[in-house]
Amino acid sequence: MGFRPVVFLLATLLLCQLVHSQLVGFATLNGGTTGGAGGPTVTVSTEAEFISAVTDNLPRVVRVIANIRLGVQIRIGANKSVLGAAPNAGFNHGGLFVRDQRNVIIRGLRLSFPRAPNDCIEIQRSTNVWVDHNELFSDLDNGAGFYDGLLDINHGSDFVTVSWNRFHTHFRVSLIGHSDNNVDVDRGRLRVTLHHNYFLNVGSRLPSLRFGTAHIFNNLYEDVPTSTINSRMGAQCLVENTVFINARRTIITNLDSREDGFANERNNQFGNESMRGPFITQVGNFTTPPYPYTLDTLANVPTRVRQGAGATIRF
Repeated sequence: MGFRPVVFLLATLLLCQLVHSQLVGFATLNGGTTGGAGGPTVTVSTEAEFISAVTDNLPRVVRVIANIRLGVQIRIGANKSVLGAAPNAGFNHGGLFVRDQRNVIIRGLRLSFPRAPNDCIEIQRSTNVWVDHNELFSDLDNGAGFYDGLLDINHGSDFVTVSWNRFHTHFRVSLIGHSDNNVDVDRGRLRVTLHHNYFLNVGSRLPSLRFGTAHIFNNLYEDVPTSTINSRMGAQCLVENTVFINARRTIITNLDSREDGFANERNNQFGNESMRGPFITQVGNFTTPPYPYTLDTLANVPTRVRQGAGATIRF
């Protein structure tokens, strides 16, 4: 291969990463989400260094260059970008906790084995959070309660985008809204966009949505034995151009809560598995998201998501 083809290939790969990296969805609203932009950049490789870098509210870009075992969930302050900057960079056993904060970006990390009661990522009472290009996983060797969630968004959090992540090998993946009894805090909030995520060999809660509003487009669900998108307690979800392969209860609105949720679905591929659904008892009124976005064609979703989702961006 000559010099020019190599340069062209590198430029193409960089362009693909840049395209994948553009923020879309609810996190663009409410003033937008810029993370630590404008602040200094620090590089960390230990738990102590990481805690020192993320717990205040000053703008800062934090580059993680090791896979760090955490004893607990670590609180992330406002105006932070936490970025994976080396192969396998990320956290295991503990997790990242964004609570009472605004303007946080979590990207390019491998987060794994969130021993209960820790989640890999928990977003609580926070706004404008972007979770992008991460890999989140555990194993299926232990019971469903041994690990906690991979990504939970709760207690009235709002304006969140979850994009280009790879969730795999886990029982209960993602709660958006943690309880049927939290209506006063959650209703009118929990606005979340999920796009181009790959859910593989996972049990349920993909997501489980209470009270909030979810725009779910161009995701890929594969090998889901229990349930997939669960809208309940009056939640509204719109599912578009999404592919389900060997997935049960693909979209369901009357599961696990005392009140049904609402759903709209457009141009999705459900496969031919038993109990695939959708099982929509109430058609919702959320049909037009309040931001611009571009849909990939349904035929392109499996290849594009398999190739692009996960901790593929390096900083």
